[in-house]
Amino acid sequence: MDALRADRSTAPNSLGAAVGRTLFIGGEIYRVSSYGAKHPLAIPRVSTVMDLSRALGWLPDDRYLESPVATPAQLARFHAPDYIAAVQAGEREQALPDDVRKRFGLGELGNPFFREMFRRPATAAGASIKAAELLLDPGGPRIVHSPAGGTHHGRPDRASGFCYFNDPVLGILRLLDGGVTRVFYADFDAHHGDGVEDAFVDDDRVFTLSIHETGRWPRSGALDAQGRSICNLPVPPGFHDDELALLLDEVVLPCLTASAPEMVVVQCGSDGLAADPLSRLALSNNGLWRAVRLMRREADRLLVLGGGGYNPWTVGRCWAGVWGLLNDHDMPSELPGAARAVLEGLSWRRSAGRNPPAHWFNTLADPVEAQPIRGEIREIAAVAMADR
Repeated sequence: MDALRADRSTAPNSLGAAVGRTLFIGGEIYRVSSYGAKHPLAIPRVSTVMDLSRALGWLPDDRYLESPVATPAQLARFHAPDYIAAVQAGEREQALPDDVRKRFGLGELGNPFFREMFRRPATAAGASIKAAELLLDPGGPRIVHSPAGGTHHGRPDRASGFCYFNDPVLGILRLLDGGVTRVFYADFDAHHGDGVEDAFVDDDRVFTLSIHETGRWPRSGALDAQGRSICNLPVPPGFHDDELALLLDEVVLPCLTASAPEMVVVQCGSDGLAADPLSRLALSNNGLWRAVRLMRREADRLLVLGGGGYNPWTVGRCWAGVWGLLNDHDMPSELPGAARAVLEGLSWRRSAGRNPPAHWFNTLADPVEAQPIRGEIREIAAVAMADR
């Protein structure tokens, strides 16, 4: 893998070459699959990002790959075979015996039975595994974006937090199996990346960093839950772009630099955006885009995943913008008609969907507003870096 680092540093115009070699992994399954009408994941997300990116001219065919479906053998690199079999049976039968349901966390409110309950998460897992294989190839892409990924709560033997399989873990394991010795995992989801942290808590090859809302489910990732290869930054409600920028500069970048990773994996959950219903954070998509730009600037090879995000307009615009910045496209101040049509075709059962603001249809970037940085955020940064 050191050869990859040398290749980037010696190639002429190496940054341009790295940025230019990007790949988007998507899937048509997300266009027809839903967790159920009342579930937060009833909304279209990946398909919206695909359609919006194509409408903007950002996703030509040679940059797109239809995701493979992970096989049970591939999933078993992290997940228990009997659990995998239970998810398959749940898809096939749309029911499981009560003891099996309770044992594996299946058929619950957050992790319901639905028509593609094995194929959909196995497709997201297949994308992360395939992305890792492509990034391991010296002649492959340097940046891969898989917005269907980021299911960071999945456990080896049970579903958790809408996550049946843990695709970030499976992707990182594939990198490690391929000879990578240092991976930096940055999680910007509003919810703590507990499944990924726990998977690598005893593996110094993987540094896990999570910025998440304090007290939010799964109520893990406390500020005192730090380690040599773990950094947790639980932030208060109202956390905004300027506060994120401070943590990026004073904690995330120093941790990334010190870990000297060969690969960087970013979980880019958009549920910390101000208009998302499942958190009380106040980020704009500009803040998340800055985080991704920082990761891209520092990474030799980069895997960018999705994650949470439960407002169809904010998640679609955010992740389309992520793909745009990974390809150095300028963010349009006003969307062309084809892109507006994608956003105008969305609907949302929540009250905010009845009268959406105009910028959800007309532009990608959220309005920017400078805000004061609270002392609490500075204290979080100080504590996190105290013993590093």
